Amino acid sequence: MTNRDDLQDRKGSEKRRVQARRFGIDHASHRLILGSFSIGMPRSRIGRMAIGMALVLCGLLGFLPILGFWMLPLGLLVLSHDLPIARRLRRRLAVWWHRRRGPAG
Repeated sequence: MTNRDDLQDRKGSEKRRVQARRFGIDHASHRLILGSFSIGMPRSRIGRMAIGMALVLCGLLGFLPILGFWMLPLGLLVLSHDLPIARRLRRRLAVWWHRRRGPAG
């Protein structure tokens, strides 16, 4: 009976690990996925563009208190849902990151 429990625990931990690695926008549920966190996004394109631009602009002012440079990549991620240029850059970065982290050989 312990083997079955171990197998279920292993499957559960694999599922959590796969979910923790996700990063991007889920097009089915319109949610921003950041590892194990998920944030709702507006369904309107104008709303997403406004949030993305606000995050980028506030990220440029990251040297001020409260604001931070972490807003810049988050804003670009939100904008990549609607802007083809940002989407291409995000995909290139994802491919580069995957190749860099992959096993040698």
